Amino acid sequence: MILGLDAGSRTVAEAEHLLHDVVEVLGLPPGTVGCTHFVRTATGLPHVACSLTTGEPAREATSGGAAGLGTLTADLGSLPGDLGTALGDLGTALGDLGTALGDARTGPADLAEGAALAAAERASGSGGRLVLYPGRAELTGTLTVADVLARSVIDRIVVLGEPEAPSPDTPVATNDHVRPQWRDGQVVLLAMPASGERLMPAEVPDPTPCLRRPRVTGGEVT
Repeated sequence: MILGLDAGSRTVAEAEHLLHDVVEVLGLPPGTVGCTHFVRTATGLPHVACSLTTGEPAREATSGGAAGLGTLTADLGSLPGDLGTALGDLGTALGDLGTALGDARTGPADLAEGAALAAAERASGSGGRLVLYPGRAELTGTLTVADVLARSVIDRIVVLGEPEAPSPDTPVATNDHVRPQWRDGQVVLLAMPASGERLMPAEVPDPTPCLRRPRVTGGEVT
């Protein structure tokens, strides 16, 4: 199952902080996949919601290093502690927080709707920007296209404006900031040409600082 979250984040940076906080509060295991989603609810302005899935992805030998995330499921019912209490504590710390887990909804109606939209987009594999994913920590410095695909759940790299896939030995300057996207059930990294006949992710790190949301640690807001 997929957990949708919506705190009305105005920017992707705020939504990324939310993902990290929720993973910490819920004690989610390695392999957790966290995505940001641009959503527009019936009564609200466009903003950024999140989705979380957790589980052990099974690698497919024929998928070029992909981790089979299209069938990744989340066993959120087996998380340590009480999920409802943990989310409630988080909601208290953050203010308004909407969640969607299966048919269950919590929080303000518009935020719960945003959470459901994020979960639905993640379930379809049609959209969502991956922030947390297996192999993310390995994508640092300059790697080849083949290395990027082998070390992470990324299925393929698409170069903007180029019809052909890049050569496996093409260098990719990661800038230590790799945020692939779901497209048609695959995890795709959009890239663009960089100096020295290299590629780089099309999304560059945002230098604008973002105030971190309060954390819940042991039932206390920090």
